[in-house]
Amino acid sequence: MATQIRFLPDDVTVTASVGEPLLDVAQRAGVTIPTGCLMGSCHACEVELEDGDTIRACITAVPPGCAELTIHLFSDPTW
Repeated sequence: MATQIRFLPDDVTVTASVGEPLLDVAQRAGVTIPTGCLMGSCHACEVELEDGDTIRACITAVPPGCAELTIHLFSDPTW
């Protein structure tokens, strides 16, 4: 099943497969998500979903059963 991933504030939309790592999806879309440890412990890759939940993109994959997913990118000047 294909999922439409929309990255804000850039307003870039890309099609992704269930289980595909979000960092890979972002890279393919030309969107930069800062990373640090790539294990989720440093929180550099935190992004916010449309419902307000915060996830770490380095350890999160495209979830099943979701036709669309909107991701709000944070802008943290320390990363």
